[in-house]
Amino acid sequence: MRKRAYQEPGLPPGTLAAPAGAHAPDTLQVIHYTADALEEQEVASAAEAAAFREKQGVTWVNVDGLGNVELLAELGERFGLHPLALEDVVSVPQRPKVDDYDSHLYAVVRMLQYDQALETEQVSVFLGNDFVITFQERPGDCLEPVRARLRKGTGQLRRQGAGYLMYAVLDAIIDGYFPFLERIGEVAEELEDAVVDRPVRATLNRVHAIKRDLLDVRRALWPLRDAINSLLRDESPLLGDTARLYLRDCYDHAVQALDVVETHRELAGGLMDVYLSSISNKMNEVMKVLTIIATIFIPLTFVAGIYGMNFEKMPELTWAWGYPAVWLVMIAISVVMLLIFRHIGWLGGKRED
Repeated sequence: MRKRAYQEPGLPPGTLAAPAGAHAPDTLQVIHYTADALEEQEVASAAEAAAFREKQGVTWVNVDGLGNVELLAELGERFGLHPLALEDVVSVPQRPKVDDYDSHLYAVVRMLQYDQALETEQVSVFLGNDFVITFQERPGDCLEPVRARLRKGTGQLRRQGAGYLMYAVLDAIIDGYFPFLERIGEVAEELEDAVVDRPVRATLNRVHAIKRDLLDVRRALWPLRDAINSLLRDESPLLGDTARLYLRDCYDHAVQALDVVETHRELAGGLMDVYLSSISNKMNEVMKVLTIIATIFIPLTFVAGIYGMNFEKMPELTWAWGYPAVWLVMIAISVVMLLIFRHIGWLGGKRED
């Protein structure tokens, strides 16, 4: 996981300070579209991005990186973004939420990226009357399907307003949780067998890793569900009736993903219990074997102790077959005890009633 960075305490409200190690974008990705046309290009300044608003249609500006605070401040000035919202953009990580600033809406969501390890990224979304602006911490996202739909011009995306585009962005981010949850489910199924057959330390570490990842996802999904619910409840005119209708489906996806997370968390907790039980059973098996070995040697030690005494009048001491006879007796005792243990099921045999 990436190290968390917070602004220095005591700064005035609205102060923009880039997070430590933040990527500094050189260009802005702009998509301007109407129902009949689409224009896509990269621009170098906020003024060039704002110029698209002079045309009829919806403008989508995407910023990959939070390291250029001058560019962010200029964007805020050109598009009329509230300084407190801009401060939240660079103050990562923020809790998922939705803020209404009258002239625009501001939403914070967490986007998942999962390759070998889980990474979460803050995405800030601004919705205006004719624009959507998205701020990401670094290049690479799960929004390419939305861009592809805009380029193809299929469906309602090009025919609806900026509110529908915001819904599409939120829906794509939430849908990005399901591949991770599916992968976690597959790993959990593998671990169910491993914790029983091979309860080793590496298996325990994998179970702990799953629990940590699920906790991070739950922290992202739980407030996100409430944020989407607030969008539905407050009925902002910036969204529009169509976008609000489809946001219900987005809310259902968030609830469904949260239910899956809770199910996997319970499963991970059960894996911990199974692991501890397997370790205990394995220890019991070891102790049983050691106890059987010690039990077999108890009578042998008794026989050896008897004939190890230094009494002169012991009758067997002068017998020519005394030594092999003692060995035969000791071997017979061991064999009989092993047969008894196997008969009652202590050595792999099936116990008979």
